[in-house]
Amino acid sequence: MSTVHARVWRFTVEKGPAGAEAVQAVEVGQGPIPVSLAALVNINALACDLRSTVDQRVRNHEINLLLSYLDGDTGAGPLGVDCGALDSSSGHIRRFVSECTGLGVMTAASETLFDWKSGTDGLASFDVLPDKLVGAYARTGVRPDLLYDLAAGPLAGEARGRRRDAKQMLPAVKGTADQRKRLEKLAAWSADHSDHDYFMSWVWLGTGGVYVDIFLPEGSPATAGLKTGWIEQPGSQQPWRFPVPRPDPRRGVEADPEDDLDPPLLMRKIDVPDGMVGDEASASSAQEVVDAAMDRAFGREEGPLGELGDVPVRGTWLRADAVGPARHEVLVGVLGERVPLDPRAQRRRLQAEPGRHRLDLFLEGRMLTVVHPVGEPRPSWGQIAEEAVGA
Repeated sequence: MSTVHARVWRFTVEKGPAGAEAVQAVEVGQGPIPVSLAALVNINALACDLRSTVDQRVRNHEINLLLSYLDGDTGAGPLGVDCGALDSSSGHIRRFVSECTGLGVMTAASETLFDWKSGTDGLASFDVLPDKLVGAYARTGVRPDLLYDLAAGPLAGEARGRRRDAKQMLPAVKGTADQRKRLEKLAAWSADHSDHDYFMSWVWLGTGGVYVDIFLPEGSPATAGLKTGWIEQPGSQQPWRFPVPRPDPRRGVEADPEDDLDPPLLMRKIDVPDGMVGDEASASSAQEVVDAAMDRAFGREEGPLGELGDVPVRGTWLRADAVGPARHEVLVGVLGERVPLDPRAQRRRLQAEPGRHRLDLFLEGRMLTVVHPVGEPRPSWGQIAEEAVGA
């Protein structure tokens, strides 16, 4: 499993009579955190599956494109980036690679920092929320990306990614103007949602590899049980403080153009396969949207690859060779239905045993992804099943 270099900040929103007045951040420390390429693919592929029109060819193309720019490691080496290819690409491709990487790294950080577990702890996109939460969040303006369901309560995660052309991959002790502006907007979003807990992950891609700034608010579930054993370099005690601009009451709610590029999925028309009528065609709830999308994806695959706990899995092995010779081969599988997961199997995947190679594998809901290096034999289905569900 590859690693990225992380820097963690704790920040406090200082409040006054008019609400948030300033933000003060202090660096906790820096060090490497493990990142699964399979998880990175899974989180982004799942987002594709939940759109109103699902095309397997498009999803596979996006996975191919994303991993063609990244260079992972089966050991504990750093996650690399083909910056020559990235810099030769158009701006929208650079943003696609950077922001997809940011989404995957944020989920990896959640596993390392506050012990979120895939498959056993809840995870939802703000575009497709669980039924019980529909209506609890604003559908326009600022929206975080993912909602993590922790024992201490729901935690919203915001992921950003940028290309950085500098020898020092992490910006100086104080963060950047873009980071400050986004924290301001998230602080306002939190205040509008009864001081909702949140955190922000900001990934930098460059010739030095992949680095990430992680901002954790003081007193949230993310900091209550924060894991710090991975930290190698203690943080600077020089605080970074900046004021939060007060909104002009004469203006309406300010729209965020980056958040309103696409309306939330629950506000869109859902494409339904021919022949479905009545309740089958309604897709009125988030779970129905999810199940309908996954059923369509499962039905379009030709034959089963194998089984997980007696549940068939269909899918495709594909090579990430969009911009040169492939370095990775990826399995993207869809389960016929959800399977119960053994938390111990999840834990074993994160805690590699000495002398034993672990698959880079990720199972979330009905989506299974496995990444392995080209040139090595594909893992057997028995090994995949054992590591996925402990079967």
